[in-house]
Amino acid sequence: MAGGRDGSRAERYVGELRGEFPGLRLVHKRDDRLSRLIDRLLRLLTLGGQAAYMTRYVTTLGETLFLPSDWEGRSDLSRYLTLRHEAVHLRQFRRYGRVGMALLYLFPILPLGLALGRARLEWEAYRETLRATAETEGLAAAEDPALHSHIVLQFTSAAYGWMWPFRSAVQGWIDRAIEEIRVERRAAGV
Repeated sequence: MAGGRDGSRAERYVGELRGEFPGLRLVHKRDDRLSRLIDRLLRLLTLGGQAAYMTRYVTTLGETLFLPSDWEGRSDLSRYLTLRHEAVHLRQFRRYGRVGMALLYLFPILPLGLALGRARLEWEAYRETLRATAETEGLAAAEDPALHSHIVLQFTSAAYGWMWPFRSAVQGWIDRAIEEIRVERRAAGV
């Protein structure tokens, strides 16, 4: 794995993902012409609001994970949690295909503002972020208001083009996911 540490949880998880997705590739955005173009377009479309695409956001396209410049500096846990999130997108690409994902991600309802398709795809992945956080750091970490605020901000800011600007709706999704996780953990005896 680019920037991975031998034997780390993130490295082991990449191995698991390669078993599920034999064509999995990890590419640094800085080395990728398409990523640089997307960065310029996002800066333009969001009036500079999304200026961290190259530095902080992992992007999944098909079976390729495009890694930001801060990837190597992240902790093993941070990389693992991000990979769990991105694994959901890998599975979505397998389920919907590239054309289906593009249509869902870009259009219903609007490309910016009310992007319900994108919000639903991202919500599925952020729900996995909460689940992975509870598994690795405990339920209290998944219930942390700072984590919830971060997730709400991803939906309501330029980060993803204001994909779902309704803070209370996003917080409701989080609250329901946390309750589901509580129920799952009780059933598992955790």
